[in-house]
Amino acid sequence: MKNVSRLFLFASVLALVLNSCRLARNTTFVAIDSGYDHTCVLTKAGGVICWGDGNTTPTEITGLTSGVKAISAGFNHTCALTFTGGVKCWQGGNSQDFGIDLQLAGPIPEDVIGLTSGVTAISAGGFHTCALTSSGGVKCWGANAVGQLGNGSTSQFVATPADVVGLASGASAISAGSEHTCALTVDGAVKCWGFNSYGALGDGTTTGSATPVNVVGLVSGVSAISAGGEHTCALTSTGEVKCWGYNTGQDDHQSDGMNDEFSAIPVDVIGLTKGATAISVGGGHNCALTGQGEVKC
Repeated sequence: MKNVSRLFLFASVLALVLNSCRLARNTTFVAIDSGYDHTCVLTKAGGVICWGDGNTTPTEITGLTSGVKAISAGFNHTCALTFTGGVKCWQGGNSQDFGIDLQLAGPIPEDVIGLTSGVTAISAGGFHTCALTSSGGVKCWGANAVGQLGNGSTSQFVATPADVVGLASGASAISAGSEHTCALTVDGAVKCWGFNSYGALGDGTTTGSATPVNVVGLVSGVSAISAGGEHTCALTSTGEVKCWGYNTGQDDHQSDGMNDEFSAIPVDVIGLTKGATAISVGGGHNCALTGQGEVKC
């Protein structure tokens, strides 16, 4: 039985490798994003291919073989931004992850209600998703028990995209974490909302907020943001990385090098006070790309 199991495992891995090679040989990939237990890639032709959540074989997503501009993978759902500014989402688990007709929720991409055009960026979080519109507005939908949608309420679930309070315009980027969300403004400031028991909002408190609050010390000069499990990081225009929130080694106080349990305000990341060009935050770890092409995590 053990030999049979090993043979089956070998055959499964071989099939995956061969299929991946076929895709790689015939396809050029331009972007990749990973959720909790699945990964998706965007092809040069604007198609989407995903695998994971029990499916080890990379599979083209029905209806999305072309026309997609960007992708974002959440906990167990994925969203795509089309070249026409529309948003489509799909999933493999709970039907209440995103704003579509709940009767239709499933593995087939569906249009997000009210967002068939005018969207410039998307970010899928734990069980919620946010979109940035061409006017600089932010709209979010999905789970909202801790105010992660930023609409001023803590309704358990919001099925259709709702405006984020105070961000009808002026936003330039968004990032949805597990249960909180952050936005970067055109002035280089950072605002966050949602779960905050470990300081992920960066406002100096551990009190959650259903509306955006200002991140302490980051009123200008920020070029990118990334929200993770219960923490957030920002990249400044000078190449500095600052992080705040829950800390199991994700961020360190530059002054003393101690790993505190959390920080409710941004702190410098040791060794990354300059030279960083991009950041990406995961559930409990962070990585940065430097100007020399190095990756530090």
